[in-house]
This record gives sequence, structure tokens and C-alpha cells, in this order.
Amino acid sequence: MGKIDIFDTTLRDGEQSAGINLNTAEKIEIARQLERYGVAVIEAGFPASSQGDFEAVKQIAKTVQNTTVTGLARAIESDIITSYEALKYGAQPHLHTFIATSPIHMEYKLKKTPDQVVEIAVQSVKLARKYFPLVQWSAEDATRSNKEFLARIITEVIKAGATTINIPDTVGYATPTEYGALFKYLQETVPGIETVKLSAHCHDDLGLAVANSLAAIENGATQIEGTINGIGERAGNAALEEIAVALQIRGDYYKTESGIVLKETKRTSQLVSQLTGVIIQPNKAVVGKNAFAHESGIHQDGMLKNPQTYEIITPAMIGEAVTELVLGKHSGRHAFISRAKEMGFELTDDKYAAAFVSFKELADRKKEITEEDLFVLLTDQQITAEDVPVYQLNSVQVQYGTANIPTATVRVTTPAGEVVTVSDTGSGSVEAIFTTLERVIQGTVRILDYRVTSVSKGRDALGEAVVKVRFEDQETIGRNASQDVLEASAKAYLNAINRHLQKQRTLATV
Repeated sequence: MGKIDIFDTTLRDGEQSAGINLNTAEKIEIARQLERYGVAVIEAGFPASSQGDFEAVKQIAKTVQNTTVTGLARAIESDIITSYEALKYGAQPHLHTFIATSPIHMEYKLKKTPDQVVEIAVQSVKLARKYFPLVQWSAEDATRSNKEFLARIITEVIKAGATTINIPDTVGYATPTEYGALFKYLQETVPGIETVKLSAHCHDDLGLAVANSLAAIENGATQIEGTINGIGERAGNAALEEIAVALQIRGDYYKTESGIVLKETKRTSQLVSQLTGVIIQPNKAVVGKNAFAHESGIHQDGMLKNPQTYEIITPAMIGEAVTELVLGKHSGRHAFISRAKEMGFELTDDKYAAAFVSFKELADRKKEITEEDLFVLLTDQQITAEDVPVYQLNSVQVQYGTANIPTATVRVTTPAGEVVTVSDTGSGSVEAIFTTLERVIQGTVRILDYRVTSVSKGRDALGEAVVKVRFEDQETIGRNASQDVLEASAKAYLNAINRHLQKQRTLATV
């Protein structure tokens, strides 16, 4: 069996998705889970892009010690040096630098000749190797590049010290046959290419990212890049969980292994979905809600006789085995903490205590506590800052009738510790709540997106609200889960505001 390294760029390319805005605590939590998931490399961000990204990459490099942590840098000196300052704390400092190589990018974006691009690439790799033992170099828009020029520039950056060569399908243009052939051509043409790791990075604009990645493996790639749930710019990236399961299920064909801990798949997918606010489509391969659902009578009959008739992936393989949940309103703290640890959560004593209080409150109201409910409660504690939220909702009340104007009354504790009660109206219950909270904030808040989804099943299920807002010229996302979707909506709104204010306060102290 061969070995394929999995390079996860959820925190860099994935976070570049429209509407995703993770804070440092959330990024660290995802990085920890990616480490448990068994990825070989975590691309933690783009350190030179902002102070916030720099701090997040720095903290992840300090936190994650069993997985290589890397950051993206343009082919310029300041980016490389800034990246080193963030990544030098890692167990194995690694840099990912790139430059565009396609004719359209060189002419219109870089405004450089091919010779100039080669020189810039070589000098950036040489500089990077002065700081980093591991340097990955990427040919942006490789699949629309002249393949002879691509072979030339790769030859030169290998001579300059690159340890990994990445061939990205940046705009999702290639077909599997073409992409595989490009890898084969480079291996037959570039001297010294056998001494470096050869990587594939595919986008999903034509829905071919996973297929192209697998084609690259068939043609000599030893590293695959992608994101959890396939999130990313435009149509997204290759979904790493799909690739990992494909390599496992079709090991007879690919004859390679990824090192991924498959039983952590569902948890990793859920965590990324919850923290990014990006819902997983029900019919998505491997992790969608319908991935193991069988409605057809023919399918159901076959499943009852032998599950393998229609199910090539078992729920247990990805960590979605159905287990009896014995926790309820009579469960004690010890049993609760034991279950939390079984689910992979590691909290401080104070946060376990807070999570237990939330659990008991929910158990008093909800007939059946599901694993999904616990996941939401525990994740919220895992990423909650130690300090008290900037704004805290004490109560919300809505008066509504089909013949009346909806009116909301909220009671909120402000940053100064003052408790205020404010009322206002709206064309609907949610608008009335948001309008009232905007008066409390005393600033213009524009709602960019709002949705509520069910966390689990049943009429008493938790409803998770996600609110995306623009406040003080910055976009931010807030989340909250509650049995009362109006309460969840109000708390999600304040969570968005709090996340923005806490981020501003953190940057002000750096």
C-alpha cells in the first residue's frame, strides 16, 4: 500500500468562502479536530493578510504539535518573513508559497514575462528555505499553463530547494483525464521531481474536484489538498472526507492509504459545519443526512436482508454509529463528563460545569436528549471565551397576532453592566426582535443572512439560528441553539455583535 498525505486547507481556502468568518478560538478548535482526524498538514491561514490571521496561525502553530502546520505566503519577502514569525513555534515549520504560471495570469494579473516569473519563484523559494525546513511551492492556475513552461519553472524551484510541488486546478477547469496526464507528464519530464512530494489541489467549479484528485493519485501524486465538507471559494474544493473514504472503500483499486481516522469523519464534518454556519446538503456523499437513508421499498427490502446490498459505506466507519443515549434529567455530573470525553471534548472544569448546567436545563424541557443536542451544547462551551459576553440577553418576549403588529421586548445586560429593557415593532416576530436589539446596540446593523435549522428530530428539537450581519463596516456571523427559535435568533444576533467587539478588543491589545 502506498501513502497519501492529506493537506487540509479548511482554515485558509475554506475560510475564503463567502460569508465565513471564524475567530481564533473557533480556528483552534477546528485545528485540534483536524489533528485528531489524522491530516498530515494543516494550512492554518494567510499570516500576512491581517493581524487577526497572523495571531490565529501563531496560536495554532503553538497548539498543534502532532500535525505539520503551514501558512500561505505570496512570493514576496515581507510575506515570507511574517509567515515565519507566526509559524516558527510549530513542531515542523512549513511554508506554502505560490506564483501564477498561466499566460492569462502572468499577462493581466502579474504583468510579468515568463522569465521574470521564473526568477521571482526561484528567489522566493531560496529565501523561504533560509527560514523553513519545508517549503511547498504552488503553480497557481497550473492546469491552464503551458506544460513546457510549467516543467521549466518546477525544475528551477526544485533546484532552489522546494520540498513539495503543488499543481493546482485553481479554477476547476481540468477533467480527470487531463489532470492525471499532467502529473504523468511532469514526472516524465522534470529532473529531480522524484525527490519532492507531488501535490494536487482541486476546485469544484465543474463538480470534478474529487474525481480530479483521485486521478492525480492514479498518476503519482503523493499529497492531496482539500477541505472538510468541500467548502471554499466559488464552488468549493475537493471534499477530503470523500477522498479518504474512497481510498478506504476502493483500496483494492487505489492501493494506497491516507492515515485519516475515519471514525472522526462525522464529528469533524459537524464541527466545521456548525462553526462556519455552512449547512451540509442532505444528499452529500459520506456526511449528508441522507447518506444512509433508504426510502425505496426495494432498497429497504435489500437492506433488511443484507445491508451490503445498497450500502457500501457503513455509518460506523465514519463515526455515525447509532448508540443508545442514556443521559437524561436524572443523570449526574460524572456520567455527563464521561460522555463528553467519549465524544472527544476536552474542557476545563468550569466549562464542564457550565455545559452540565445547560444540559440539565435542556433535559428538564426536552423528552429525549440526542447526541446532536450534546454536540451543540459542548461545542458552544469549547469555543466560548472565558470573559462574560459583551452583551448578554436576559429575556425576550414577543407579542404577535395575525391582526396585530408584532412587538418585541428585550432585557439585555450591556458592556457597562447596565441592564436595559427596550421594546420595538417589526413586520414579523424576528424583525421586531432584531429592530429592538439594534436600539440596544445603538449602532446600525444590517442583516445579510438569517436562517434556522433543526439540530435533531422531533417537535421538541433544538433549533439553531445563524445570523450574518454587517456592523461597523465589518461582516460577522453569530449562532445559537435553543428549543425556542425566537430566543435562539435573539442570542445569535447578539453573538454576532459580541464576536465583532471581542475581535476588535483582541486586536487592540496586540
